[in-house]
Amino acid sequence: MSKSFTLTIPGTPVAQPRHRISTRGGFAKTYLPSDHPVHVYKQAIWLHSAGRGLFVGPVEVSIVAWFPMPSSWSQKKKREHDLRWHAQKPDGDNIAKAVLDALCEHWADDCQVAWLTVRKRWYSGTGLTQITVREIQEDVGDE
Repeated sequence: MSKSFTLTIPGTPVAQPRHRISTRGGFAKTYLPSDHPVHVYKQAIWLHSAGRGLFVGPVEVSIVAWFPMPSSWSQKKKREHDLRWHAQKPDGDNIAKAVLDALCEHWADDCQVAWLTVRKRWYSGTGLTQITVREIQEDVGDE
């Protein structure tokens, strides 16, 4: 049986932002502002995944990001969009980057992630992120 775990992280999914650059004394330094919401998001993922073990081989990571609808939308528009695809910012690859960074203690290197799926959906409730990490069995033909 393959090793796996599933997490549900409450709150609106947050994408990994680009680092900012500042210069002091003629040297460039990259940083992320300490008040950026990605820090809280990654901490929540880290806390929910604590004690789940280490994967030594290839893994599959599946991410479903559920985005709450803007409060400015009418009830009709909210009903029309509930559970439909979310095709606007933030980008799915940047959400994946934040999630994978937060899960880094579960594998020796990011290169172990051999299969990555990211889905973005609208949701009538509050936002949440569902994450499944599963060990891939080498002898199983997944294609």
